[in-house]
Amino acid sequence: MKSVPLRWARPVAMLAALVLAASCGLPKVGPNKRQIFAGSVQREGDAFIVSVNDRVARATAVVPALGFSSGFTSAGTLTSDTIRPGDVLGLTVWENVDDGLLAAEATNSTVLEEVQVDSAGYIFVPYAGRLRASGNTPDQLRETITRKLEDQTPDPQVQVRRLAGDGATVSLTGSVGAQGVYPIERPTRTLSAMLAQAGGVTIQPEIAQVTVIRGQQKGKIWFQDLFDHPELDVALRGGDRILVEEDTRSFTALGATSAQARVPFESQDLSALEAIAQVGGLISTAADPTGVFVLRNEPAEIANQVLGRDDLIGAQRMVYVLNLTQPNGLFMARDFVIRDDDTLYVTEAPYAQWTKTISLLLAPVGSLASTSSAVSG
Repeated sequence: MKSVPLRWARPVAMLAALVLAASCGLPKVGPNKRQIFAGSVQREGDAFIVSVNDRVARATAVVPALGFSSGFTSAGTLTSDTIRPGDVLGLTVWENVDDGLLAAEATNSTVLEEVQVDSAGYIFVPYAGRLRASGNTPDQLRETITRKLEDQTPDPQVQVRRLAGDGATVSLTGSVGAQGVYPIERPTRTLSAMLAQAGGVTIQPEIAQVTVIRGQQKGKIWFQDLFDHPELDVALRGGDRILVEEDTRSFTALGATSAQARVPFESQDLSALEAIAQVGGLISTAADPTGVFVLRNEPAEIANQVLGRDDLIGAQRMVYVLNLTQPNGLFMARDFVIRDDDTLYVTEAPYAQWTKTISLLLAPVGSLASTSSAVSG
Protein backbone atom coordinates (compact mmCIF):
# COMPACT_ATOMS: atom_id res chain seq x y z
CA MET A 1 0.00 0.00 0.00
CA LYS A 2 1.42 3.34 -1.05
CA SER A 3 1.51 6.05 1.56
CA VAL A 4 0.47 9.60 0.86
CA PRO A 5 3.52 11.78 0.27
CA LEU A 6 4.24 14.04 3.18
CA ARG A 7 3.86 17.12 1.01
CA TRP A 8 0.22 16.08 0.22
CA ALA A 9 -0.76 14.96 3.72
CA ARG A 10 -1.32 18.42 5.12
CA PRO A 11 -3.48 19.75 2.19
CA VAL A 12 -5.60 16.57 2.26
CA ALA A 13 -6.15 16.91 6.02
CA MET A 14 -7.08 20.57 5.66
CA LEU A 15 -9.51 19.73 2.83
CA ALA A 16 -11.17 17.03 4.97
CA ALA A 17 -11.52 19.46 7.86
CA LEU A 18 -13.03 22.11 5.61
CA VAL A 19 -15.51 19.60 4.15
CA LEU A 20 -16.58 18.52 7.63
CA ALA A 21 -16.94 22.08 8.87
CA ALA A 22 -18.84 23.20 5.79
CA SER A 23 -21.23 20.26 5.85
CA CYS A 24 -22.18 20.97 9.45
CA GLY A 25 -23.23 24.56 8.81
CA LEU A 26 -24.70 24.42 5.32
CA PRO A 27 -28.27 25.67 4.84
CA LYS A 28 -30.92 22.96 4.34
CA VAL A 29 -34.58 22.87 3.34
CA GLY A 30 -35.39 21.15 6.64
CA PRO A 31 -34.59 18.08 8.73
CA ASN A 32 -33.17 15.01 7.05
CA LYS A 33 -34.48 11.45 7.44
CA ARG A 34 -32.23 10.68 10.38
CA GLN A 35 -33.40 13.74 12.29
CA ILE A 36 -37.08 12.96 11.65
CA PHE A 37 -36.72 9.37 12.81
CA ALA A 38 -34.94 10.62 15.92
CA GLY A 39 -38.22 12.26 16.99
CA SER A 40 -40.23 9.05 16.88
CA VAL A 41 -42.02 7.62 19.91
CA GLN A 42 -39.79 4.56 19.61
CA ARG A 43 -36.85 6.89 20.37
CA GLU A 44 -38.66 8.76 23.15
CA GLY A 45 -40.02 11.43 20.77
CA ASP A 46 -43.63 12.56 20.46
CA ALA A 47 -44.62 11.34 16.97
CA PHE A 48 -45.48 7.89 15.63
CA ILE A 49 -43.56 7.14 12.43
CA VAL A 50 -45.29 4.61 10.19
CA SER A 51 -44.24 3.19 6.82
CA VAL A 52 -47.15 3.21 4.39
CA ASN A 53 -48.40 -0.16 3.17
CA ASP A 54 -51.73 -1.41 1.83
CA ARG A 55 -53.23 -1.79 5.32
CA VAL A 56 -52.19 1.71 6.40
CA ALA A 57 -53.47 3.22 3.15
CA ARG A 58 -56.89 1.61 3.68
CA ALA A 59 -57.11 2.62 7.35
CA THR A 60 -56.32 6.26 6.62
CA ALA A 61 -58.45 6.66 3.46
CA VAL A 62 -61.00 8.99 5.05
CA VAL A 63 -62.74 11.66 2.94
CA PRO A 64 -65.43 14.19 3.98
CA ALA A 65 -68.88 12.60 4.06
CA LEU A 66 -71.31 14.91 2.24
CA GLY A 67 -74.94 14.28 1.45
CA PHE A 68 -78.59 15.11 2.10
CA SER A 69 -80.71 13.76 4.91
CA SER A 70 -83.93 11.85 4.22
CA GLY A 71 -85.85 15.07 4.83
CA PHE A 72 -84.42 16.38 1.58
CA THR A 73 -84.33 13.21 -0.51
CA SER A 74 -87.87 12.09 0.40
CA ALA A 75 -89.54 15.41 -0.45
CA GLY A 76 -91.76 15.07 -3.51
CA THR A 77 -91.54 17.39 -6.48
CA LEU A 78 -94.01 20.25 -6.33
CA THR A 79 -96.55 20.29 -9.13
CA SER A 80 -96.72 23.43 -11.21
CA ASP A 81 -100.22 24.34 -9.94
CA THR A 82 -99.65 23.81 -6.22
CA ILE A 83 -100.82 26.89 -4.31
CA ARG A 84 -98.28 28.45 -1.97
CA PRO A 85 -98.17 31.39 0.46
CA GLY A 86 -97.98 34.63 -1.49
CA ASP A 87 -99.91 33.36 -4.52
CA VAL A 88 -102.75 35.45 -5.91
CA LEU A 89 -105.95 33.64 -6.87
CA GLY A 90 -109.07 34.50 -8.84
CA LEU A 91 -112.42 33.03 -7.73
CA THR A 92 -115.76 32.88 -9.54
CA VAL A 93 -118.88 31.54 -7.80
CA TRP A 94 -122.13 30.70 -9.66
CA GLU A 95 -125.33 30.24 -7.68
CA ASN A 96 -128.45 28.44 -8.92
CA VAL A 97 -130.87 31.00 -7.48
CA ASP A 98 -132.02 34.51 -8.40
CA ASP A 99 -131.15 35.99 -5.05
CA GLY A 100 -127.85 34.36 -4.06
CA LEU A 101 -125.51 34.81 -1.15
CA LEU A 102 -122.78 36.52 -3.13
CA ALA A 103 -124.27 37.43 -6.52
CA ALA A 104 -125.60 40.90 -7.13
CA GLU A 105 -129.20 41.47 -8.15
CA ALA A 106 -130.07 40.19 -11.67
CA THR A 107 -126.85 38.16 -11.82
CA ASN A 108 -126.08 34.64 -10.72
CA SER A 109 -122.28 34.82 -10.51
CA THR A 110 -119.72 36.58 -8.33
CA VAL A 111 -116.09 37.27 -9.30
CA LEU A 112 -113.51 37.66 -6.54
CA GLU A 113 -110.24 38.90 -8.09
CA GLU A 114 -106.82 39.09 -6.44
CA VAL A 115 -107.46 36.94 -3.41
CA GLN A 116 -103.96 36.61 -1.92
CA VAL A 117 -102.85 33.60 0.06
CA ASP A 118 -101.48 34.89 3.37
CA SER A 119 -98.17 33.91 4.93
CA ALA A 120 -99.84 31.09 6.87
CA GLY A 121 -101.32 29.66 3.67
CA TYR A 122 -104.97 30.71 4.14
CA ILE A 123 -107.56 32.76 2.19
CA PHE A 124 -110.91 34.21 3.23
CA VAL A 125 -114.05 33.55 1.18
CA PRO A 126 -117.34 35.20 2.24
CA TYR A 127 -119.77 32.69 3.80
CA ALA A 128 -117.13 29.96 3.53
CA GLY A 129 -114.75 31.45 6.05
CA ARG A 130 -110.99 31.13 6.37
CA LEU A 131 -109.79 28.22 4.28
CA ARG A 132 -106.47 26.46 3.89
CA ALA A 133 -105.21 27.10 0.34
CA SER A 134 -101.46 26.41 0.54
CA GLY A 135 -100.47 22.92 -0.49
CA ASN A 136 -103.63 22.35 -2.54
CA THR A 137 -104.16 22.51 -6.26
CA PRO A 138 -106.79 24.94 -7.61
CA ASP A 139 -109.13 21.99 -8.15
CA GLN A 140 -108.74 20.77 -4.58
CA LEU A 141 -109.42 24.27 -3.27
CA ARG A 142 -112.49 24.48 -5.55
CA GLU A 143 -113.92 21.35 -3.97
CA THR A 144 -113.30 22.75 -0.47
CA ILE A 145 -115.08 26.04 -1.22
CA THR A 146 -117.98 24.20 -2.87
CA ARG A 147 -118.53 22.03 0.23
CA LYS A 148 -118.51 25.11 2.48
CA LEU A 149 -121.06 26.99 0.35
CA GLU A 150 -123.48 24.20 -0.59
CA ASP A 151 -125.00 24.23 2.89
CA GLN A 152 -126.03 27.84 2.35
CA THR A 153 -126.90 28.08 -1.35
CA PRO A 154 -128.17 25.31 -3.64
CA ASP A 155 -125.76 23.68 -6.08
CA PRO A 156 -122.96 26.31 -6.08
CA GLN A 157 -120.41 26.14 -8.89
CA VAL A 158 -116.89 27.41 -8.12
CA GLN A 159 -113.91 28.19 -10.32
CA VAL A 160 -110.40 28.81 -8.89
CA ARG A 161 -107.68 30.37 -11.03
CA ARG A 162 -104.06 30.85 -10.06
CA LEU A 163 -103.17 34.36 -11.25
CA ALA A 164 -99.68 35.03 -9.90
CA GLY A 165 -97.47 34.39 -6.92
CA ASP A 166 -94.24 35.30 -5.20
CA GLY A 167 -94.15 32.76 -2.39
CA ALA A 168 -92.45 29.84 -4.17
CA THR A 169 -88.95 31.25 -4.55
CA VAL A 170 -85.42 30.20 -3.67
CA SER A 171 -82.28 32.29 -3.26
CA LEU A 172 -78.96 31.41 -4.89
CA THR A 173 -75.66 32.89 -3.72
CA GLY A 174 -71.96 32.18 -4.08
CA SER A 175 -70.16 30.94 -7.17
CA VAL A 176 -73.08 30.86 -9.60
CA GLY A 177 -73.51 32.67 -12.89
CA ALA A 178 -76.19 35.04 -11.60
CA GLN A 179 -76.97 35.36 -7.90
CA GLY A 180 -80.54 36.22 -7.01
CA VAL A 181 -84.01 35.09 -6.04
CA TYR A 182 -85.70 32.68 -8.47
CA PRO A 183 -89.27 31.38 -8.60
CA ILE A 184 -89.91 27.64 -8.53
CA GLU A 185 -91.52 26.91 -11.88
CA ARG A 186 -92.19 23.75 -13.84
CA PRO A 187 -88.67 23.65 -15.42
CA THR A 188 -86.88 24.56 -12.18
CA ARG A 189 -88.39 22.33 -9.52
CA THR A 190 -85.16 20.44 -8.73
CA LEU A 191 -81.72 21.53 -7.51
CA SER A 192 -79.80 20.88 -10.74
CA ALA A 193 -82.41 22.67 -12.85
CA MET A 194 -82.38 25.72 -10.56
CA LEU A 195 -78.57 25.89 -10.69
CA ALA A 196 -78.75 25.78 -14.47
CA GLN A 197 -81.32 28.58 -14.39
CA ALA A 198 -78.84 30.70 -12.40
CA GLY A 199 -76.10 30.21 -15.00
CA GLY A 200 -74.42 27.16 -13.49
CA VAL A 201 -71.34 27.17 -11.27
CA THR A 202 -68.45 29.52 -12.01
CA ILE A 203 -65.70 27.48 -10.33
CA GLN A 204 -64.13 24.15 -11.24
CA PRO A 205 -66.89 21.52 -10.96
CA GLU A 206 -64.46 19.07 -9.29
CA ILE A 207 -64.15 21.29 -6.19
CA ALA A 208 -67.62 22.90 -6.13
CA GLN A 209 -69.80 22.20 -3.10
CA VAL A 210 -73.54 22.92 -2.99
CA THR A 211 -75.30 23.65 0.31
CA VAL A 212 -79.10 23.73 0.64
CA ILE A 213 -80.61 25.35 3.76
CA ARG A 214 -84.28 24.65 4.48
CA GLY A 215 -85.49 26.05 7.77
CA GLN A 216 -83.38 24.36 10.45
CA GLN A 217 -82.14 21.67 8.06
CA LYS A 218 -78.90 21.89 6.10
CA GLY A 219 -77.32 19.54 3.57
CA LYS A 220 -74.14 19.75 1.51
CA ILE A 221 -73.04 17.75 -1.53
CA TRP A 222 -70.38 17.83 -4.22
CA PHE A 223 -71.69 19.46 -7.40
CA GLN A 224 -70.58 16.50 -9.51
CA ASP A 225 -72.60 14.12 -7.31
CA LEU A 226 -75.76 15.71 -8.68
CA PHE A 227 -75.07 13.88 -11.92
CA ASP A 228 -73.38 10.76 -10.54
CA HIS A 229 -76.17 10.15 -7.99
CA PRO A 230 -79.59 11.25 -9.33
CA GLU A 231 -81.23 10.76 -5.92
CA LEU A 232 -79.32 13.84 -4.69
CA ASP A 233 -81.11 16.07 -7.20
CA VAL A 234 -83.66 16.98 -4.55
CA ALA A 235 -86.97 18.75 -5.03
CA LEU A 236 -86.95 22.40 -3.95
CA ARG A 237 -89.29 24.17 -1.57
CA GLY A 238 -90.18 27.83 -1.28
CA GLY A 239 -87.72 29.64 0.96
CA ASP A 240 -84.79 27.30 0.24
CA ARG A 241 -81.37 28.97 0.29
CA ILE A 242 -78.72 27.54 -2.02
CA LEU A 243 -75.02 28.33 -1.59
CA VAL A 244 -72.29 27.29 -4.04
CA GLU A 245 -68.73 27.58 -2.77
CA GLU A 246 -65.26 26.23 -3.43
CA ASP A 247 -63.79 23.39 -1.40
CA THR A 248 -61.70 24.99 1.37
CA ARG A 249 -59.40 22.02 2.07
CA SER A 250 -55.66 22.44 1.53
CA PHE A 251 -52.28 20.88 2.33
CA THR A 252 -48.80 22.34 2.86
CA ALA A 253 -45.85 21.28 0.68
CA LEU A 254 -42.31 21.75 2.03
CA GLY A 255 -38.81 20.50 1.36
CA ALA A 256 -37.27 19.37 -1.92
CA THR A 257 -40.35 19.95 -4.08
CA SER A 258 -40.64 22.34 -7.00
CA ALA A 259 -42.98 24.56 -4.98
CA GLN A 260 -43.27 25.19 -1.25
CA ALA A 261 -46.71 26.55 -0.46
CA ARG A 262 -50.13 25.98 1.02
CA VAL A 263 -51.93 24.23 -1.80
CA PRO A 264 -55.73 23.92 -2.27
CA PHE A 265 -57.22 20.59 -3.25
CA GLU A 266 -58.01 20.21 -6.94
CA SER A 267 -60.28 17.17 -6.61
CA GLN A 268 -62.55 15.43 -4.10
CA ASP A 269 -60.00 12.68 -3.41
CA LEU A 270 -56.33 13.69 -3.47
CA SER A 271 -53.58 11.07 -3.27
CA ALA A 272 -49.99 11.64 -2.18
CA LEU A 273 -48.85 11.05 -5.76
CA GLU A 274 -51.30 13.67 -7.06
CA ALA A 275 -50.22 16.10 -4.34
CA ILE A 276 -46.57 15.74 -5.40
CA ALA A 277 -47.56 16.31 -9.02
CA GLN A 278 -49.69 19.31 -8.05
CA VAL A 279 -46.61 21.13 -6.67
CA GLY A 280 -44.48 20.35 -9.73
CA GLY A 281 -42.93 17.09 -8.58
CA LEU A 282 -39.69 16.43 -6.74
CA ILE A 283 -36.49 18.36 -7.45
CA SER A 284 -34.46 15.75 -9.31
CA THR A 285 -31.10 17.21 -8.22
CA ALA A 286 -31.95 17.48 -4.53
CA ALA A 287 -34.90 15.28 -3.44
CA ASP A 288 -34.58 11.95 -1.68
CA PRO A 289 -37.38 9.72 -3.07
CA THR A 290 -36.95 7.37 -0.10
CA GLY A 291 -37.86 10.18 2.31
CA VAL A 292 -41.33 11.45 1.42
CA PHE A 293 -43.22 12.22 4.64
CA VAL A 294 -46.85 13.12 5.36
CA LEU A 295 -47.39 14.73 8.77
CA ARG A 296 -50.85 15.02 10.38
CA ASN A 297 -52.72 14.98 13.68
CA GLU A 298 -54.65 11.71 13.44
CA PRO A 299 -57.88 11.03 15.38
CA ALA A 300 -57.45 8.38 18.05
CA GLU A 301 -59.74 5.84 16.37
CA ILE A 302 -57.67 5.88 13.19
CA ALA A 303 -54.34 6.01 15.03
CA ASN A 304 -55.31 2.95 17.09
CA GLN A 305 -56.27 1.08 13.93
CA VAL A 306 -53.03 1.99 12.15
CA LEU A 307 -50.84 1.08 15.11
CA GLY A 308 -52.81 -2.01 16.17
CA ARG A 309 -53.59 -0.55 19.58
CA ASP A 310 -56.65 0.44 21.60
CA ASP A 311 -55.20 2.61 24.36
CA LEU A 312 -54.57 5.89 22.55
CA ILE A 313 -56.81 8.82 23.50
CA GLY A 314 -57.10 12.10 21.61
CA ALA A 315 -55.41 13.20 18.40
CA GLN A 316 -51.97 11.69 17.79
CA ARG A 317 -49.02 13.10 15.87
CA MET A 318 -48.43 10.73 12.99
CA VAL A 319 -45.65 10.76 10.38
CA TYR A 320 -46.30 8.52 7.38
CA VAL A 321 -43.28 7.51 5.31
CA LEU A 322 -43.40 6.83 1.57
CA ASN A 323 -40.46 5.25 -0.24
CA LEU A 324 -40.97 5.88 -3.95
CA THR A 325 -38.02 3.68 -4.90
CA GLN A 326 -39.64 0.49 -3.64
CA PRO A 327 -41.18 -1.83 -6.28
CA ASN A 328 -44.69 -0.77 -5.22
CA GLY A 329 -43.73 2.67 -3.90
CA LEU A 330 -45.59 4.60 -6.56
CA PHE A 331 -48.67 2.45 -6.03
CA MET A 332 -48.56 3.21 -2.30
CA ALA A 333 -48.29 6.92 -3.04
CA ARG A 334 -51.22 6.64 -5.43
CA ASP A 335 -53.40 4.88 -2.84
CA PHE A 336 -52.48 7.01 0.19
CA VAL A 337 -55.10 9.75 0.66
CA ILE A 338 -54.06 13.30 1.56
CA ARG A 339 -56.40 15.03 4.01
CA ASP A 340 -57.13 18.61 4.99
CA ASP A 341 -54.24 20.38 6.80
CA ASP A 342 -51.70 17.64 5.98
CA THR A 343 -48.05 18.59 5.57
CA LEU A 344 -46.17 16.96 2.69
CA TYR A 345 -42.43 17.11 3.33
CA VAL A 346 -39.69 15.74 1.05
CA THR A 347 -36.17 15.40 2.48
CA GLU A 348 -33.00 16.24 0.63
CA ALA A 349 -30.78 13.45 -0.67
CA PRO A 350 -27.43 13.08 1.16
CA TYR A 351 -25.47 13.89 -1.98
CA ALA A 352 -27.22 17.29 -2.15
CA GLN A 353 -25.33 18.39 0.95
CA TRP A 354 -22.04 17.16 -0.54
CA THR A 355 -22.78 19.11 -3.73
CA LYS A 356 -23.30 22.25 -1.69
CA THR A 357 -20.06 21.58 0.21
CA ILE A 358 -17.98 21.09 -2.92
CA SER A 359 -19.50 24.22 -4.47
CA LEU A 360 -18.66 26.17 -1.34
CA LEU A 361 -15.05 24.93 -1.34
CA LEU A 362 -14.52 25.56 -5.04
CA ALA A 363 -15.91 29.07 -4.90
CA PRO A 364 -12.73 30.58 -3.33
CA VAL A 365 -10.58 28.71 -5.83
CA GLY A 366 -12.61 30.12 -8.68
CA SER A 367 -12.35 33.59 -7.21
CA LEU A 368 -8.54 33.27 -6.90
CA ALA A 369 -8.29 32.04 -10.47
CA SER A 370 -10.33 34.99 -11.70
CA THR A 371 -8.18 37.40 -9.72
CA SER A 372 -4.98 35.82 -11.08
CA SER A 373 -6.23 36.09 -14.64
CA ALA A 374 -7.13 39.72 -14.14
CA VAL A 375 -3.70 40.53 -12.73
CA SER A 376 -1.82 38.70 -15.47
CA GLY A 377 -3.98 40.39 -18.08
